[in-house]
Amino acid sequence: MEHVGTSCNFYSIPPATYTFWDLQDDVGKATMLLQFLSILSLAGAVAATYGANLNYRSPSLHHPSLGVSIHKVNKRNAGAAPPTSNLNFTHGVASGDPYPNSVILWTRCAPMQDDVQSNSTVSGYVPLYNPVPIYGDNETLPPSTAPVCVSYKTATDKAFSNIVGSGTAFTSSDVDYTLKIEATGLSPFTQYYYQFQVCSSNITSPVGRTKTTPAVTDDTTEIGIAVYSCSNFPFGFFNAFGNPVRKDSVDYVIHLGDYIYEYKNGDYGWGQSIGRVPLPDRTIFTLYDYRKRFATYRTDLDLLLSHQNFPWIPVWDDHEVADNTYRDGSSELNNTEASFVIDGGVAVDQRKMNAVRAYFEWMPIRQVEMDDNLRIWRTFSFGSLFDLIMLDTRQYDRSITDLYWNTHYVHQISNDAGRSMMGPRQENWFYSNLINSKATWRVIGSQTVFSRLNESVAYGNVDPLDYDAWDGYQANRNRTFQTLYDYNIKNNIMISGDSHANWVSDLVWLDNHPYSPSTGDGSVGVEFAGTAVSSPSPAGQNITLAAANNASSSLIADNRELQWSELYYRGYFELHVNSKQIQANYFGLPTIVNRNADEISLANFTVVAGENRLSRGANGVTGGGVVENGALKGGKRVMTNETVDTETGKFFISQDPIEDI
Repeated sequence: MEHVGTSCNFYSIPPATYTFWDLQDDVGKATMLLQFLSILSLAGAVAATYGANLNYRSPSLHHPSLGVSIHKVNKRNAGAAPPTSNLNFTHGVASGDPYPNSVILWTRCAPMQDDVQSNSTVSGYVPLYNPVPIYGDNETLPPSTAPVCVSYKTATDKAFSNIVGSGTAFTSSDVDYTLKIEATGLSPFTQYYYQFQVCSSNITSPVGRTKTTPAVTDDTTEIGIAVYSCSNFPFGFFNAFGNPVRKDSVDYVIHLGDYIYEYKNGDYGWGQSIGRVPLPDRTIFTLYDYRKRFATYRTDLDLLLSHQNFPWIPVWDDHEVADNTYRDGSSELNNTEASFVIDGGVAVDQRKMNAVRAYFEWMPIRQVEMDDNLRIWRTFSFGSLFDLIMLDTRQYDRSITDLYWNTHYVHQISNDAGRSMMGPRQENWFYSNLINSKATWRVIGSQTVFSRLNESVAYGNVDPLDYDAWDGYQANRNRTFQTLYDYNIKNNIMISGDSHANWVSDLVWLDNHPYSPSTGDGSVGVEFAGTAVSSPSPAGQNITLAAANNASSSLIADNRELQWSELYYRGYFELHVNSKQIQANYFGLPTIVNRNADEISLANFTVVAGENRLSRGANGVTGGGVVENGALKGGKRVMTNETVDTETGKFFISQDPIEDI
């Protein structure tokens, strides 16, 4: 019973009778409470259906004050008739965090309204926020007077002739009309369909498709995963999300962060010309702001399509809160009086809590059993094939990062043993999972690029590395390498985002273990880092193809372990995993200034089980010796512009790449 600890926080039980602190002190009382609730559910459905919506709970198991008081919500709604008209499933459906026997299902069912603006901290109990018209300016309307009742069902077929689960749950303005339930009693590595419906009506959601993971001991043949990061609304359309759906090429989706951005229109991306102005059109700080920004992003049709068809395993990076966040602040807001006054008039912790609350409401993720309020790091088992370790290298317990004005200082302390990307608690958890993993492969999700990247071509020779990535936390990276080498842990795949560029490297503890760039000997794994869905190239939004490729050639020359660099295209990559090898396929998008289904195959790489390096192939070069774009160490670039329409499967030669992607 994973969520016992917060029961009193989201069931209608008088606080004087059962409190969270009682449950903390005596787990046995939690069992008694569950027995009491099961009896109570026979007398009235209200408590049971409130509790089924996980979004009333706290994102943190051990911080119930971040949850919503169902006792107060129910008292306000007592006697009111639930609405059955003017309701709509405003943002599609989604599923995520799959387990062998359960998966999280999500939707939003609202009377075409969103929540009131609020700058109050998420402490004590979340206030009962008021709804406002979705396109209106009046933010003083009363709160919802009755919960919205939603039923759901899961089946093995799209026609729902074989229903395997069903239930009802409430939502309300208190959780932005979002609904998140756990569908249980499912079979491992099985595809399911699901749908929501407004109770006592014919208003239904789109039909969603999801999939459970294999059982821990299952010998699964092959699994496909699409990997994404950095989806920025005003910079362009999220075509990358829809292409694997149209190809039906993967089983699951991993998003490594920067699902949303916090800027107002014009600060980082200008969306007017393509009809993509992020709302609210201001830098976001409040709970309302973050909720509204998620709602805006969820209007992208390809993002909706991906959520509807694949279970997601997401993690946040920095922009889900603010640029270059770390434990105590960000580039634009820190815990000083001057920053408070100049940069928004809101505390760092308050802003983070607003962002975390909205993320938990809008993303199809589980409540992680945690002992602080920002833990999102977690693991997933995909049978005996691979273990997925999702890190949080941003928000949890990260030491001070590069805030632009302190780059040289962070460079000077970058190898300090006390610095950590993730904090000692997460570090110990990470190393323990690496050591104890019994699967064939270990896939590690990191927000920022793990491998060393000498970028003196861009930064100069004084501070030549990206100190906001793992290069700014070299002792933490070395402790990771030490764990892998000392325990002889093989078949390690690091996946990362954040940089808005494609990088493929052997994983090497430079200066500590001998390494041959030509053979890969000395490597302990491979890193696949992906470009952005829509955020611009690190070389600039208007970088030319020639300039991007010249920069990639310099980067390849300056970094021994870097095998491929590509700076021009927006896109994504897929991992296809079996017991013998992992295939990584990189895709670039010819244009994102409009919605289209086109993509170009940029490069393909193979990692053979047991080799712990990129496969060099018959010609001794990674990636088969040829890539569509970028620079390949020892190989060549052959530009064909061969493009596939993923909607029709037809190939064609696209025009010259558009220079202002």
